[in-house]
Amino acid sequence: MLSAILVIDDESAIRESLSGILEDEGFQPVTASSAEEGLTVLSQKDIHLILLDIWLPGMDGIEALKQLRQDWSEIPVIMISGHGTIETAVQATRIGAFDFIEKPLSYDKVILSVTQGLRVAQLERENRLLREASTGSCRITGNSSVVHHLRRQIERVAPTDASVLILGGHGTGKELAAQAIHQHSARAARPMVAINCAAIPEDLIESELFGYEKGAFTGADKVKQGKFDQADGSTLFLDEIGDMSLKSQAKVLRILQERQFERVGGGRIVEVDVRIIAATNKNLEQEISEGNFRADLFYRLNVIPLRMPELKERLEDIPLLAADFLRQFLHKGLGEKQFADSALAMLMRHSWPGNIRELRNMVERLVIMTPSQLITAEDVALFLQPSTLRPPPAVCLPAWNHLGFKEARQQFEHDYLCKKLAENNSNVSKTAEKIGLERSHLHKKLKALGIKTTEEG
Repeated sequence: MLSAILVIDDESAIRESLSGILEDEGFQPVTASSAEEGLTVLSQKDIHLILLDIWLPGMDGIEALKQLRQDWSEIPVIMISGHGTIETAVQATRIGAFDFIEKPLSYDKVILSVTQGLRVAQLERENRLLREASTGSCRITGNSSVVHHLRRQIERVAPTDASVLILGGHGTGKELAAQAIHQHSARAARPMVAINCAAIPEDLIESELFGYEKGAFTGADKVKQGKFDQADGSTLFLDEIGDMSLKSQAKVLRILQERQFERVGGGRIVEVDVRIIAATNKNLEQEISEGNFRADLFYRLNVIPLRMPELKERLEDIPLLAADFLRQFLHKGLGEKQFADSALAMLMRHSWPGNIRELRNMVERLVIMTPSQLITAEDVALFLQPSTLRPPPAVCLPAWNHLGFKEARQQFEHDYLCKKLAENNSNVSKTAEKIGLERSHLHKKLKALGIKTTEEG
């Protein structure tokens, strides 16, 4: 998409000269003969940089610059003047002008200043998107076979421009996988743009994706870029695309087919170069059969399907994931903490219906609520009730190899008693009778191991 440069100057010869220079260098010039006309143009068109004369009839360039910094602060402004002074240049710079050029205009100086202004604006925009994204590292943690398989798939698909459909439940790390694909692609120099289709009301999703023209609806007082504009030359991640309306699906399909779209309330064609990565926790084939999702869009998106494994399929990754989260939470000022092996073994016995997101929340909770530096099984037991724990699966057994005799025995007792309690519906008296222990002795043992029962309220 060509960069649009707005030239505001009351001299027609200057406007024509600058237009010719800009066109020769591959830019799209737009002209205005006054500041007032220029502000009107800005409310109607996408402008990437402004060349603004200081001496203008009506509103002068300095006043116009003040309004531009207030309403269009992201657009770089280069001041031009045939009567420039050092004081004027300093004033314009303090207000927020990117550069100051004196007449007669030098071809090389104009192009150099415009190029630098566009580059700086692009860098500032990318930094803003990176801050807003807050995605952190795109490294996928884990040594399980399913994670190794996922990494190999990402390595194969990332260098291509193929559309990717990431499937998986809530909290499985779909956006992390999308970031990994983007960071290993040819588009990695620019930030990935993400939008959660489920978090935006249906009547706003189109304006968020495609932007809108001035006057498209009440309050639309100027042109606004959408996510597709922002992702031009980069990657657009459509999270939870299964929640998108059929009307919006049709527009996304058109972009995938034609690489162009129209903004809300407008008829102007906007061309973009965007790679699409979509994600959903829904069964889209079922949604198609129920009339909630377009089959043609599904086939466009489903060029490369990637399935995110549930955390319960990769329990052996929990120690590595927990260690990663501990490092992330160091900034909370609570000191460096560690998990005892018995605590990790207990975490590996939970079913984790909320997947990695639930595990992350649990680790954060333990970091905050555990007073000591070592997080033990007793600490974990405060938040994981026996009824949520499964009998020790085979995947947990290798972790016992790293335990000392005392910890291993304690872990065995914990797992054994949890299993027996579950078999007896958490009835302590019945459990004591079945395993041949005095009820009072069993009660003390449960308390020592941090196992709570329904009898305790």
